[in-house]
Amino acid sequence: MFKTILHANDGSDHAFKALSFALDLARQNGAELHMVCVEEIPYMPNAIEEVREAKGTAARRFHTVIQRANAMAGERGIAPRTHVLAGHPVRTIIQLAAELKIDLLVIGATGHSALYERMIGSRADRLIQLAPCPVLVVK
Repeated sequence: MFKTILHANDGSDHAFKALSFALDLARQNGAELHMVCVEEIPYMPNAIEEVREAKGTAARRFHTVIQRANAMAGERGIAPRTHVLAGHPVRTIIQLAAELKIDLLVIGATGHSALYERMIGSRADRLIQLAPCPVLVVK
């Protein structure tokens, strides 16, 4: 049913729970699994150094995320392709999903308060609205 699955991982507990689902689905379907981590860059940085600092911090944080994800995947005999990209998380994930012709996007639910989600909306909501494929949100 699914040939190519994309999992977006920000290092949260919800993301790793979603990764577990994505790994199981990939194994059941014999699907190729991609995992993306997005280095969020400040929208309006004051200087290029602010961008470099944000990228360096994110790269260190995502190194641990990728190691943990690869260990989980190895236990299931799966070798996911990992992508660490810089940019706006929603836009970057949607672009990658379109480029790779993803059949399913697997994401974790957000942990924002109900007020925040009503006022601003969650990234999960935006991904559901904009994704070029079905989206599985794992709570």
